[in-house]
Parts: sequence; structure tokens; C-alpha cells
Amino acid sequence: METGTSPEPTSLSSVFYMEGDYMSWSKLKQQLESFLCPALNGRVEYRAPGYRYLPDKSGICYITVNKKNVLNMSDKTSSIRWYQTELEIKNDPDIQIPISNDDIEAVRKGTKGPVPEDRLIVIARSRKTSEIAKELLSAQASLSKSNFIVVANKFLTTSIEESIESNDILLNILALVDRRVGKKRIVNMSEKMMLKHPAVQYFYELRRNTL
Repeated sequence: METGTSPEPTSLSSVFYMEGDYMSWSKLKQQLESFLCPALNGRVEYRAPGYRYLPDKSGICYITVNKKNVLNMSDKTSSIRWYQTELEIKNDPDIQIPISNDDIEAVRKGTKGPVPEDRLIVIARSRKTSEIAKELLSAQASLSKSNFIVVANKFLTTSIEESIESNDILLNILALVDRRVGKKRIVNMSEKMMLKHPAVQYFYELRRNTL
């Protein structure tokens, strides 16, 4: 119990490339794991098996949950959905796009002549869905090319709030499993998570289920 222009389809990647020596990775791993919320200690792990054999060369890293590499984009049995096109995102029922009055007014101002209210809502939702689809596909493409060392060090020098608000999937994940994010904040961000990539939603549910 806790206290308080569309990018090309993403290549199927399951690891993060990283630069540095074994000791730098060892210290970084220790720092990251020290921030894990207690309920996820031992369940969420950061691994870099390549360093055991090639300590003087760049290696790879992946995040495991219950010993499984959950960010493996080529794993057909994964519960995380990986997109190939913007259309897939637009048709994904788990991505829920809220429409505000400002969104509707922006459409109203851009149309000529009177337009029925229900039609304005449809247009506003379509536009916002397209924007979100581009953002999520771009974020997924960036994830597949991520240098874990770079992103992890950025996370350690960035505020939790900024990491949560970021479009970077890996920053979102590292923040969601962080013990500094308390129960109240986790519960209150449920609506925000509806607009996040399925990988982020997966870690959000993982964390929320520990509350």
C-alpha cells in the first residue's frame, strides 16, 4: 500500500541503445531503482545484459515488469498496442479525446456561415484526434530510437511534473513508477492518461493497481 507531416511507421524495436561504461550504467540503474515506489520494487527492473560481456562498448537496455520486456514492439503477445499508422490511433477506443468549448469555438470562428452545434463538435473532435494521432505516432517513433542513458539522466534532472507532461513516452514511464508521485496525484491523472500512448497507459495501470 502506498502513501501519499506524419512520421514513418515505427520499426519494431525492443531495446534502448545507450553509451557509457559499466560503472556509469551501474550507478544510473541504482539511482533509478532508488526512486521506484516500494510496491514495484523487484517487479519493475532496468536491465543492460550487454555490459556483462562488452564493458568497453555501447550496450542496450530494456525495462522489465515481472521479468518480461514489456516494451518489446515485436512481441505479438504483448498487452501494449504499438501503432503503425495514424488511422489505427484514430480508431483506438482506448484513446479518448475530450472536446472543450474552446475547441468548438475555434472551429466556429473558422467556418463560413452558421453551422449546427453537433456538426461543430464532430469537426472539432476530428481535428483534435488528428493532432493527438500525429503526436502519439511521433512519440512512438522517438521511443524506438531512444538512448536510455540520455533520457534517464534527463529524468533525474527534470521535475516530476515536467516528465509527466512530456510527450516522451520513456519520461512518462519513469515518472509513473517513481515513489515521489503519490497516491492522490496518480488517481487525479486518470483523465490525462486517456490521451497517452498505450505503453504509458500500461505503466499507469500497473502503478494504480498498487494503490
